Amino acid sequence: MDSVFNPLVGGLLIGVATVVYLLSIGKVIGISGIFAQLLFNRDRLYPFLFIAGLVIGGSAYGILTDQTVPFPEARSPFLLIVSGLLVGYGTRLGGGCTSGHGVCGISRLSPRSIAATIIFMLTAIITVSVLH
Repeated sequence: MDSVFNPLVGGLLIGVATVVYLLSIGKVIGISGIFAQLLFNRDRLYPFLFIAGLVIGGSAYGILTDQTVPFPEARSPFLLIVSGLLVGYGTRLGGGCTSGHGVCGISRLSPRSIAATIIFMLTAIITVSVLH
């Protein structure tokens, strides 16, 4: 039952959060944009609360359900930092992150987001096919 229930509840929560954020803040939800607002805007309260909610919500779920996600094998801190910076640069270059394009862009029927999501998915499929 958890295999159906958890994704359904998670999807509903993402949808509700997206609508509430749009109606209350007037901006489309997307973690790269929210993180940029946290770093570069004067009004940092809402981006901070959103990111804090992600951390607190995920942690609360893990504690309440006694589920943990193991951290992958040790990686070079330098590699992790460079990778994070490249992903951040790519999301800004692409006008948003995969979640922003996939959840908010497609729901608004944005041609740019639909194209971006198709490219993200094709790239993921090709990468998995080549590596496995």
